[in-house]
Amino acid sequence: RPNTVTHVCWYRNQSLSLSDYLCMIQNQLSGYLLRKFKNSNGWQKLWVVFTNFCLFFYKTHQDDYPLASLPLLGYAVSNPVEADGIQKDYVFKLQFKSHVYFFRAESKYTFER
Repeated sequence: RPNTVTHVCWYRNQSLSLSDYLCMIQNQLSGYLLRKFKNSNGWQKLWVVFTNFCLFFYKTHQDDYPLASLPLLGYAVSNPVEADGIQKDYVFKLQFKSHVYFFRAESKYTFER
């Protein structure tokens, strides 16, 4: 299924300013994050690339093709609340409507990036 910016904006009823678009094509960030498994206490370590308002997930930094991708337009970034039941440091929450994801950085430096 297509993950182009236009498709995601249309599907999620979002808009994108020209300045955001220009920033999007100039910025990229990558590193390891841990993704929380739904309905369990387990975490999966993944190499994550953030570019074009999308997270791309790889098993390792050496992989050529992503395991999955998550377009972030419309998602809110926040810290977990007590009701989320996350008792770890350096965790952030991504949420769009009923879709919720938790990611954990391995250090304060990585978390603040």
